[in-house]
Amino acid sequence: MRTFRVDGTDFAQAGADHSQELGGLVSAALAHVRDMTAAGLSTEQALGQISFAVSVDDDQFAGIAKLRALRKMWSRVAEVLGAPDSGAAITHAVTDLAMLTQRDPWVNMLRSTVAAFGAGVGGADQVTVLGFDAAIPTDARTTKSSFSARIARNTQLLLLEESNIGRVLDPAGGSWFVESLTEDLARNGWEIFTKLDSFGGYPAALEAGVIAEEITVALAARDDDVAHRRQSVTGVSEFPNLGEPVLAEGSAESTSVPTATPRLVRVARDFEALRDRADAMTAAGGSRPAILLLPLGSVAEHNGRTTFIANLLAAGGIAAINPGPIAADQVAGLVAEHPGTVAVLCGTKARYAEDGPQVAAAARAAGINHLLVAGPDREWPGEAEPIDGSLRVGIDAVGALTELLDRLSTAAIIAGA
Repeated sequence: MRTFRVDGTDFAQAGADHSQELGGLVSAALAHVRDMTAAGLSTEQALGQISFAVSVDDDQFAGIAKLRALRKMWSRVAEVLGAPDSGAAITHAVTDLAMLTQRDPWVNMLRSTVAAFGAGVGGADQVTVLGFDAAIPTDARTTKSSFSARIARNTQLLLLEESNIGRVLDPAGGSWFVESLTEDLARNGWEIFTKLDSFGGYPAALEAGVIAEEITVALAARDDDVAHRRQSVTGVSEFPNLGEPVLAEGSAESTSVPTATPRLVRVARDFEALRDRADAMTAAGGSRPAILLLPLGSVAEHNGRTTFIANLLAAGGIAAINPGPIAADQVAGLVAEHPGTVAVLCGTKARYAEDGPQVAAAARAAGINHLLVAGPDREWPGEAEPIDGSLRVGIDAVGALTELLDRLSTAAIIAGA
């Protein structure tokens, strides 16, 4: 029986990175130990009253290393307190609610499996796998709770009884990558822990806003990675399914998710907000917002970029109309068939130089007032009439898609008027 469970999942749901979660966990746990020893318990007794809840996400190796790093850090705390034999960290790994998506929630089964595997290999004493639809409010879920619970339970049982990951003590031990990552997380977590302790311990640092400030910085960095698709979210920012059913209005509110803390900030929320907006436009206008692609050259020449653009647009809930290879004299008919004010030229650098200016001029003449090119801006011939921008790898996808939805919404309003 352990009196206190220090819960790192609260840090993780708010956007803390792995090192911050470790630093916060150890700092909060030490505050409990200090309170207990001040109340008359021995150091050994106080250390024996602490357990830890640790979030594990779909970064398999980070999950393994984080659990191993926590044990190193807590062992060091016990050593400094003069009770090295009482520094065992009892850990309860919980799959991270922030990593779960509301869109294409079936992919969450894969995320949870990877997270649970990391927890087992990392040596968690207890593991909880949340249901694949845990990020969706109860009244908006489309599957029975018994099915979700059975999948979560069987995920653990298969890993435990068929993969036997609990039968080997520290199976990742000796792996250079895991050992190196463990050391990095332990070192960084210890720096954060000592910083919090320098403010007078966890309660004082919390009161001073130090913890919130640190997490805000980490959350902004994570959001930037997600927006630029350096951190991909399968089924949301990558390979989205435009045909999936629309969620109930207000589903994105964290307070309506039973297992969420008030500070829940899900990884996929910005892209899912774009999808919600596009769905609302679809319901209001009767058809999904769409953008016309203007593929240049053979399929072999443009297919890579038309596929990339279609995937990118779908992440914002926008359909891509791909008519196949076109010539300049076909553009007017295509724009008349698919009315709109935005189009994307898709082709190779050589094809842009050869056919791009003529097709762009035809598009402008047909009523396209916002013309983009797939790929870097520099591939557009300098002597040609300038295009209005580009869609390429590395852009702020959330910002670009927001701008496109703004344009499509304005065009729809003007057309309706």
